[in-house]
Amino acid sequence: MVCAPDAPRGYRERASRVDGAVLWTTTTGPSARPVLPDGCTDLIWSEGRLLVAGPDTGPYRPGGVPPGTGYTGLRFAPGQGPAVFGVPAHELRDRRVPLADLWPAAHVRELTERAAERAAPGVTAGVGRVLEEAAGARLRQAAAGAAGDARTAAVAAALARGRPVAEVARAVALSERQLHRLSLDAFGYGPKTLARVLRFVRAMELARAGTSYAEVAVRAGYADQAHLAREVKSLAGAPMGALLGSG
Repeated sequence: MVCAPDAPRGYRERASRVDGAVLWTTTTGPSARPVLPDGCTDLIWSEGRLLVAGPDTGPYRPGGVPPGTGYTGLRFAPGQGPAVFGVPAHELRDRRVPLADLWPAAHVRELTERAAERAAPGVTAGVGRVLEEAAGARLRQAAAGAAGDARTAAVAAALARGRPVAEVARAVALSERQLHRLSLDAFGYGPKTLARVLRFVRAMELARAGTSYAEVAVRAGYADQAHLAREVKSLAGAPMGALLGSG
């Protein structure tokens, strides 16, 4: 899944060496654009700092960012972030925090120095490699067992397909209450909110590919076009036409 429903001009991404993640870069333009909900968490390098972006429930509008500010980020698939950052996803929901608030300060200083060296002119390896190496090491050390990871992935996949919450809970052998707790820890949202966010991501992908709004509503799983319009406005803070026009 590509978790970038509102990618700005100048945005570039590629599949990461970290399985399931995406490495991206961008530079800010004359006006700051909101970051839209996508169910993902990110490890971000910008202007000498390492930051963590948690899963959003609405548009995030960065303030005080001058044009020309560069970012390099590693975006983790829904449910992948907690194993990297070591905290439940709901603790990062709608937040941007320094990586040093989550990882040992000495380790973050060492990573910051390495990233700064890779960001220097003429260095080809790049900051992205530093982010990938750090995240890959954390994932290898993660305490989460393979069965738990598989269950989390199954939940995300089923909700992305529009399966009802009760059906998803039965499929992974959990009660609905247990599924809710798992979802908060893994994704930062309850399962109903995660389903809304993933459906929104799918709708934006279809719309950006030129699909008509009526067809987007059908293929993304909305009741009708009016339902699509309400959900987009609720999650993105703007109508679909404004989001597409700003791309």
